[in-house]
Amino acid sequence: MNTNSRYEVILYWSDADQAFIAEVPELPGCAADGLSYREALDAVEVVIAQWIETAKELGRPIPKPRGRLIFA
Repeated sequence: MNTNSRYEVILYWSDADQAFIAEVPELPGCAADGLSYREALDAVEVVIAQWIETAKELGRPIPKPRGRLIFA
């Protein structure tokens, strides 16, 4: 399993954007969107990898995935 997929992802529909939004709470500013639930999830996997790569290049800390953060 890829460590990137261990981060919690919150997926929801945005009427304002007319798209599904996928946010990663543990990685500030890390989010993606898509016209379908699956498209948003696929896109956020790419964005997570890019977020981590950029943090490495800038010498910034990368949070370890903590699992479930929010309880409904």
